[in-house]
Amino acid sequence: MATNAEFETELKVFEQYRRNWSKTHPGEFVVIQDGIVLEGFFKEYADAFKAGLRSFGVRRPFLVKQVWITEPVYFVA
Repeated sequence: MATNAEFETELKVFEQYRRNWSKTHPGEFVVIQDGIVLEGFFKEYADAFKAGLRSFGVRRPFLVKQVWITEPVYFVA
């Protein structure tokens, strides 16, 4: 499984565009690999993941991240 360190470039790109994307695509999913943002946003995680597989393949990790201005916090009891 990939770690946050492996996604450093992808997370930097996400943070660079987060504010703009959160205004135009809130709640949608974006796919990023090595600084390349896959064209388009996706309403469902599964659709974004499949698009990432089609575009980037399975040999290298890619990031699928939901666009929010702030990260949601989930509590599990």
